[in-house]
Amino acid sequence: MPLVFATPPIPLSTAHAFAAFFTVSYVGSLYLSKSARLIFKNGVTLSARPGEERAKEPEERWRDDPDVIRARLVAASTSTALSVAAVYWLVRSVTPESELHKDPLAAFKSTLARLGLTLDFTSASRLSILLPCLVTPALFLGPLYVAWLCETLPLQRRWSVRGDLLPIFTTWIGVRNYIVAPITEEAVFRACMLAVYHMAGASRAKMIFLTPLAFGVAHLHHAWDIYNRYGRTSYAVRTAIISTLFQLAYTSLFGFHCAYLFLRTGSLLPPTSAHVFCNIMGFPQYGLHVRMFPKRRRLIQLMYIFGVAAYIYTLRAWTQADDSLFWPAPGQAERY
Repeated sequence: MPLVFATPPIPLSTAHAFAAFFTVSYVGSLYLSKSARLIFKNGVTLSARPGEERAKEPEERWRDDPDVIRARLVAASTSTALSVAAVYWLVRSVTPESELHKDPLAAFKSTLARLGLTLDFTSASRLSILLPCLVTPALFLGPLYVAWLCETLPLQRRWSVRGDLLPIFTTWIGVRNYIVAPITEEAVFRACMLAVYHMAGASRAKMIFLTPLAFGVAHLHHAWDIYNRYGRTSYAVRTAIISTLFQLAYTSLFGFHCAYLFLRTGSLLPPTSAHVFCNIMGFPQYGLHVRMFPKRRRLIQLMYIFGVAAYIYTLRAWTQADDSLFWPAPGQAERY
């Protein structure tokens, strides 16, 4: 067990300050560098119809441009490293000198545990880090069943390594959406954020339902991008507002889920794997699925219902680690 405290070692105001730093530095890093900023030309001739993106001008820089993605990946990774370093500095500042004399790496080991980066599990709990990674797929039984009907699951007829797997690693959009974004966002908005609030003694309910709001707010800057890409019209304003509010709600709900996984397991792996999985699957589209397979409507409905039931069961049954720093077993005292 790494170094822990019997009482919260920092005040809640300090946790708020660090949380603000994590959020502002992550989003702000995307705009500090000129190469990472989006550029939209003024006075362009709008060619977009309602619901369609307008044509991109040659001198513009949009978020899916390879050079913009590269610059933003570097910015987000740098910001994440600074947030992790800030957590280490905080842990180091509250670590008693007597503990450092006993073990010079005490603060470092404590930081790794607080960030969920340790893989030091007992033999009895090896499955405790694998089962939580299956909770999110359980919720998606409905969409997975439809993917099976479409024969697009791995190793099925319409799935291929070249068309479905390699783009994740060989395209900038794939690297952003399925590798760098999930890792950096979970490291900052789950590991770093929850680590400092746990050190401040925040309740688990507040950590689960309030800290993800910062994750949702961090996506609001996409509204400007949507407004410009959809033609800067009144329709574009409505589209930007609706899309942003939906994303705020979805990312906040998703954040509740990932915060729970992190606190229950004490590991960053389950929320990160959930993030990657959800980015691959996208938002469930029940209406589209039953229209695609009207003869399988009942089965699709049942699989969606089974998915919700499986999620409710596995969310608690498959997520309790033997010795989570953030979620002590019944009868154990709280540790900070």
